[in-house]
Amino acid sequence: MAAIAVPLLGAAPAAAAATARSSGPGPSLTLLGTNGGPPPLADRYGISSALVVNGRTYVVDCGRGAVTQYMRAGLSLPSLAGIFLTHLHADHIVDYYAFPLLSAGAPGAQGFQNPVDVYGPGPAGIASTVSGTPGPTPGTVEMTRLAGQAYAASPTFFMTERAGIDPATLLKVHDVVPPSGAGASAANTAPAMAPFTVMENEDVKVTAVLVPHGAVFPAYAYRFDTDHGSVVFSGDTALTPNIVTLARDADVLVHEAIYPDGLASLGLPQALLDHIRTVHTDVADLGRIAAEAGAGTVVASHLGPGQRDVVSDAKWRRLLHDSARRADFGGSMVLGTDLMRHAVRPGRSQRR
Repeated sequence: MAAIAVPLLGAAPAAAAATARSSGPGPSLTLLGTNGGPPPLADRYGISSALVVNGRTYVVDCGRGAVTQYMRAGLSLPSLAGIFLTHLHADHIVDYYAFPLLSAGAPGAQGFQNPVDVYGPGPAGIASTVSGTPGPTPGTVEMTRLAGQAYAASPTFFMTERAGIDPATLLKVHDVVPPSGAGASAANTAPAMAPFTVMENEDVKVTAVLVPHGAVFPAYAYRFDTDHGSVVFSGDTALTPNIVTLARDADVLVHEAIYPDGLASLGLPQALLDHIRTVHTDVADLGRIAAEAGAGTVVASHLGPGQRDVVSDAKWRRLLHDSARRADFGGSMVLGTDLMRHAVRPGRSQRR
């Protein structure tokens, strides 16, 4: 695994899945998990999405239960062609290394057939403050190397018995670093910028922008452009013009959403509530973002709070409807639910 600078030069749901639209030609989006934040919930899995393009699956973020949900969605591990991490918060990466660790040496449809490309944030350029880990905070390449060391016992035992392989051989990991001209740093995490290319192949072109998410750097939003439609994933972000730029004329915008009153009802400390409001996007703003971008459909995910006994699905849908109405947004507003499948329909945008 080696750090590289950008620009860098690819199933049907389970019976329990909710279907937003019928399947058809073109990309298919499946929400593997829709919970926002690290605390685990019983009725929502951690944030993770899968986009299938021409039979190849691209996973965006790997929250709690991503591997389980991937299988429950009826997705094939041999179809896994890429993993994209928006940022390195625990709720977006906790299941990342589980993909290669559990697939190493698994035969046939139970494991990978080819190494998977992984794209994630490079180093932040700041020192780690975690006890016992002096030195710089790792980016995706170094994090993966360290995960391989931490879990070395299991593959070692399997390989000793000729029953497995080194999980590291199943990954080709790339650090995504901001373009040098963007002027980005840990002190200026998301300056206004044009999207830059992360990856391109015969299936899809992936571009990215930096987004503001508190102290996190780099944090990215990704856009996937195909011949039959485009999908943007906001990652975790406060309000930023970079999302509008990236999502211009996108067919689907998968955007995080918080409902501040719902969060306040949890009894969280005021300082934490203030922080959450500062680094995330209020559901009330989604209609305006979509209208300014000219997006076709908004899918609300990474929901905070995710507890249905605090904010019901019906309440979330009313909030989304109100957000669209206030912004005069004429597209679709969809509440994301675990294992929801959404067929991407090309409208204004095709592969760029």
